[in-house]
Amino acid sequence: MAKQNRKLKIGNHKLKILSVFGTRPEAVKMAPIVRLLAQTAGVESRVCVTAQHRQMLDQVLNLFDIKPEYDLNLMRDNQSLAQLSAAIFTHLDPVFSEFKPDWVLAQGDTTTVAITSLLSYFNRIKFGHVEAGLRTHDKWQPFPEEINRRVAGVTADLHFAPTEWSKQNLLREGINELIIKVTGNTVIDALQFVSKQPEPQEIVDLVAAKLQTKKLILVTAHRRENFGKPIEDICHALAELAKCEDVEIIYPVHLNPNVQEPVYRLLKGMEHITLLPPLDYLPLVHLMKHATLILTDSGGIQEEAPAFGIPTLVLRDVTERPEGVAAGTLKLIGTETSRIVKEAKRLLDDESAYSKMAKAGNPYGNGHAAENIIQSLLL
Repeated sequence: MAKQNRKLKIGNHKLKILSVFGTRPEAVKMAPIVRLLAQTAGVESRVCVTAQHRQMLDQVLNLFDIKPEYDLNLMRDNQSLAQLSAAIFTHLDPVFSEFKPDWVLAQGDTTTVAITSLLSYFNRIKFGHVEAGLRTHDKWQPFPEEINRRVAGVTADLHFAPTEWSKQNLLREGINELIIKVTGNTVIDALQFVSKQPEPQEIVDLVAAKLQTKKLILVTAHRRENFGKPIEDICHALAELAKCEDVEIIYPVHLNPNVQEPVYRLLKGMEHITLLPPLDYLPLVHLMKHATLILTDSGGIQEEAPAFGIPTLVLRDVTERPEGVAAGTLKLIGTETSRIVKEAKRLLDDESAYSKMAKAGNPYGNGHAAENIIQSLLL
């Protein structure tokens, strides 16, 4: 790397890299890159957060000890996607003008990513898309993420694909193979760091109070396409599963009122179901390690659960992460109540079926994704 860094310093110019993110999942996956960039000679690294999700973002910044140089603080109550997009355009453009980065990096498929990629293009700044190439090929599932990542895919100068499958998606879209780098997923880098931290006392106490000999079903469900009847159907399934004497269900409930209202209306006070506020990433990871089974519509957990060997039922009809399904550690089951109950009980009662999923391999890398990404930028 020393030879590469000497090339970067010609004329005393360091390679200027701006990392932009706005939500907790983005922060988790960008944190390993940001931390490694700060230690890389020949690089001037800065961080800009849109704070698309304020509270959930801040706890990840604290966990990874990241102090943004630019904090746009754009979260507003009941903000529409159009309003958020306009705010990112308006407030991020001056950051580009002030810092004048050589590269802008953003991760995934949020509104922050789509607008950041467009602004990079408008300013003729090279854009690197972390976790590139994920596709469902259905523009409405997930909404608006599928289109956000396609926008980033059109504008990117380097595509950091987490897997060979995501690379093939990009190739089918006509992306030059020379600008696609298969790196692994940075969530595994982050997970390895966080899982080595001491278990928070809140999780120690929760496990002692709730689990004992019980089987833990950990639930996360919050995606827009599941608002309305789908989230209600999920709740009805949880109520049915809670009747099993050896099961304890723990559900950290997303703050969005479209999730909070039906979940608390249908499940509050029910025996063997514990509803929690959203958990910070550190306790969530440690709670995940105690889980027997996970029910989720989250994208990130589909990647994290295989690292712990936890069978996961995905509460969606399609997924942009089919590698876990192909490997056997994930199963797509949708949101229909009886299907959820049937599939969950099968894994809880059938040791052979459970073991087959639990022992499936992790397709998302070995924890060196950030290193691979930075090496590509330095070439």
